Amino acid sequence: MFESLSTRIQGVFKTLRGEVRLTPEHIEAALREIRLALLEADVNFKVVKAFIDRVRDRATDQAVLRSLTPGQQVIKLVRDELLALFGDTEGGLTKDAPTPRVVLLLGLQGSGKTTTSGKLAKWLVRQGRRPLMVSTDVRRPAAIEQLSVLGRKADIRIHAPETMNPVVRASGAVAEAKAMGFDTVIVDTAGRLHTDDDLMGELQAITHAVQPSDLLFVADAMTGQDAIKSAGEFHRRVGVTGVVLTKLDGDARGGAALSVVSVVGVPIAFVGSGEQLEDLELFHADRIVSRMLGMGDMLSLIEKAEQAIDKDEAANLEEKLRKNEFTLDDFRSQLKALRRMGPLDGVIGMIPGLGDFRQAAENKPDEKQMSRIEAILSSMTAGERRDHSMMNGSRRHRIASGSGTSVEEVNRLLKQFTEMRRMLQMMGQGGMPGVGKGLRLPKIRQSLRPGSTPSGFRSGKKRKKRGPWGLMRTR
Repeated sequence: MFESLSTRIQGVFKTLRGEVRLTPEHIEAALREIRLALLEADVNFKVVKAFIDRVRDRATDQAVLRSLTPGQQVIKLVRDELLALFGDTEGGLTKDAPTPRVVLLLGLQGSGKTTTSGKLAKWLVRQGRRPLMVSTDVRRPAAIEQLSVLGRKADIRIHAPETMNPVVRASGAVAEAKAMGFDTVIVDTAGRLHTDDDLMGELQAITHAVQPSDLLFVADAMTGQDAIKSAGEFHRRVGVTGVVLTKLDGDARGGAALSVVSVVGVPIAFVGSGEQLEDLELFHADRIVSRMLGMGDMLSLIEKAEQAIDKDEAANLEEKLRKNEFTLDDFRSQLKALRRMGPLDGVIGMIPGLGDFRQAAENKPDEKQMSRIEAILSSMTAGERRDHSMMNGSRRHRIASGSGTSVEEVNRLLKQFTEMRRMLQMMGQGGMPGVGKGLRLPKIRQSLRPGSTPSGFRSGKKRKKRGPWGLMRTR
């Protein structure tokens, strides 16, 4: 979501790094570009003005202008001010709450409250909690059934009484949680506009009945400033304790995330970054800012890897690599683990130094290509994946036909796998790929006189084309 904003800001930083000594004119030019980038990203204009003023006041200080690395100093100031936009409050639920904790999800229609309920329940299970979910959305068709489907998928208990009274349904869920030993109740409410007095009155009645410790406003990050205005009105009417930003993996401008804390006055608790139940993360301001500035996010990457990769499977893979027994079956398992970590574009964006790789059009990760590779691997028999050397022409034709690809793509995959297997073997033995006894580097003289011939080339009259150093290659 922050790709466009991140590209613009990183471009400004590259210009600053090229300056030996910064002047107030350099600072103003950089701030002008940052201001335009923030406004184009749909950040609230009042927030942008205050942000630029704070950075200018600190960046034009003589200590910064005269420092040995003024460009780095400005980058640090921008980073600090971006962190200040998000506030210093940690994401997640409130620290102290009675048992059972009641979490109320509220917001506009279509913002993703029901899906977020399932994601939050899954996140609580990973924290060792026992959640219970209930839907009070009795107006939207199949809303209750949708939450039941998510509950079955996540193996979470659903409170499903016969009554269609939203207040009674929420109160019954709390009573069941106390009786059955559930420590958290997630109440999914109906979507409503803050201008609908009847529905807002219903929401206030639910809040009074269950006394929630957390009121999370679920905002679609793609709706921009409209979501922020609505969050402010909900906060005024019922008191919001945190915001959940959904669809943060979309291609919208993302200014809502930078404006919500300053405009609404409540912290961001969680962010949704995908369609799966596992795609809900605690909000960490420092990690988001690091991604925006192209510095990567190794902590989030490690957490995703820990969730996606089984420890026993990793140990088994390490042993296979040591013994040079890496097979196409193992390759397919690693591709699936990588897909479980989320979109490949987002994973690469978390690795420091690979922001430019992600943004380059010719190097952009291709999710469709990964799907085609998985299709080819799935079309092979178990024996073929264990021993790729048995692949003959008829087998390759069968695999191409079964996967909807061409024989050339199958051949290319097998060739790349063989090369990767060779490289892994050399690395397991402590060597470096491409450097071995059989490699001979040409000896080149350190200095060449004009018109002289480098070592390894012989002069002669029979020549065809020009080679290195503008000389003519012999046949």
